[in-house]
Amino acid sequence: MQPFIFLFILFAVGIIAKNQSLIIAVLFLLIVKSIGLSSKVLPYLEQKGIHLGVTIITIAVLVPIATGKIGFKELTDSVRSIYAWIAMLSGIAVALLAKGGVTLLAKDPHVTTALVLGTILAVSLFKGVAVGPLIGAGIAYVIMKIVDIFS
Repeated sequence: MQPFIFLFILFAVGIIAKNQSLIIAVLFLLIVKSIGLSSKVLPYLEQKGIHLGVTIITIAVLVPIATGKIGFKELTDSVRSIYAWIAMLSGIAVALLAKGGVTLLAKDPHVTTALVLGTILAVSLFKGVAVGPLIGAGIAYVIMKIVDIFS
């Protein structure tokens, strides 16, 4: 019963914050639990969900290439811009942080609870986007390594 109550609270937070992603995610989980598929669907999503999400995000990012809106001309033009170099370096940094996040979540799964709470707060209160747990874990991993060095 506790998972349902928790999910309903998150649903209410999603409605109050007008966060469509949170509302859809909670409704999906409530439906899966209500129709009795949670023992099959939830372990799969827990294991593969991040990978599936990253794949969907990657597809969305690549759509302009598939539609022809971005081609080789735009690519070569973009490397002449300081903003493109900043974006590229940011992409590298985020990917490396996410790698550290995967390591941390595999090593210390209890950190997941705090990361999920932080993501829920950011999504519901600040209109953030729920890609935060992996990057958050990566940032936490880097900070933990720094703390280990100085302690």
